[in-house]
Amino acid sequence: MTQDISPVDNLTGQSRRVAPTFDAAVVGGGPAGLAAALALVTAAPRLRVAMIGPRVVTPGAADTRTMALFGPSLALLGRLGILPALDAQCATITGIRLIDDTGGLLRAPETLFRAHEIGLDRFGLNVPNGLLVDLLEAAIAGNPAITRIDSAPVAHVTAHADHVALTLADGETVSAGLAVAADGRASITREAAGITVKTWDYEQTAIVARLAHRRPHAGISSEVHRPHGPCTIVPLPGDLSSLVWMERPAVARRLLALDDASFRAALEAALHGLAGGIGTLSPRRAIPLTGMKPDHFSARRIALVGEAAHVFPPIGAQGLNLGLRDAASLADMVAEYGGSDAGCDAVMQAYDRDRQLDVGSRTLGVDLLGRSLTSTNPLAGIARGLGLQLAHAIPALRRTMIGAGMAPLGKLPSLMRP
Repeated sequence: MTQDISPVDNLTGQSRRVAPTFDAAVVGGGPAGLAAALALVTAAPRLRVAMIGPRVVTPGAADTRTMALFGPSLALLGRLGILPALDAQCATITGIRLIDDTGGLLRAPETLFRAHEIGLDRFGLNVPNGLLVDLLEAAIAGNPAITRIDSAPVAHVTAHADHVALTLADGETVSAGLAVAADGRASITREAAGITVKTWDYEQTAIVARLAHRRPHAGISSEVHRPHGPCTIVPLPGDLSSLVWMERPAVARRLLALDDASFRAALEAALHGLAGGIGTLSPRRAIPLTGMKPDHFSARRIALVGEAAHVFPPIGAQGLNLGLRDAASLADMVAEYGGSDAGCDAVMQAYDRDRQLDVGSRTLGVDLLGRSLTSTNPLAGIARGLGLQLAHAIPALRRTMIGAGMAPLGKLPSLMRP
């Protein structure tokens, strides 16, 4: 269901000139926000940046979240200084296998996209969320241009003509020429910008977990397209993989209620034996799938990144890759147009134009793919099957599809270029 969220307009008139405490302040301690703070000072070393919000506490083995990060995202993380540690601790993805198990009229052949087809050694890495956050926090702690403020969360945001005032829950106030909203899908910083969003539901639930399996994954991520969404396993180090299994909510509830032995049997059947026998399972979690897109990506000295700027279902690993592109794009715009004012109109307008193209195209593509997998219209299945048939048969088309999945329609931000 689509709804409009219309925040209160809190832009006040400029009664006096206020010198901001910081050139920019990032609100929110997730990966996109942490990367945005580091990207800003990397692209524009003159900036004084505040990183505001309690540190994310990673619950160790209980945190089963991982993100497949592609080449451009890894290039950014390399420039931020944390790629060597990720390389040492994460699994490499060298191939992506698609299997059609939707039962449509035109069944597509199994299609395997390999990184070497486009001249790469790998597509990317499958990165645990907790590890990424810890490494980004360590990089921020070692950067003298960034002040880490973790005493209390931001409780109130007021956008003025020449600065943004951020009041913390403990009463402290921080002002900045630019505020970066990285405080999630219910962002109060976005609300202060007066930016409306549209949200929708997919009538699907993702079951996520980690699992051991007998058959080596060989660096290949396998995605079985089923009638109610894909069942995907993504490589982890050793004979381990992360699972994202999308189903109708009622089916997901039944799967979550199974004991481990019964769940293993159901998963082995869904994967058609791709992983061999399933061994140890982590606790399973359910994530209802929704989508969100704002009408604008910046306004009133506030720029949106990460889940404050877009929410995707876990199809095609677009979410955090896009959030990292938000961070790198904003850094480019501040470096090119910011001058002595990181939140000036020129930065706001350039950032909004860039993200409209990138996020808009990704939202449309992911939405169409997701709905085509669950549509009961036979024409949708025929079109999807035909597309994979052609990709299987025509190497040039396959290479085009691979490139389109990894990079934006426009130019890559400078921090993401090889």
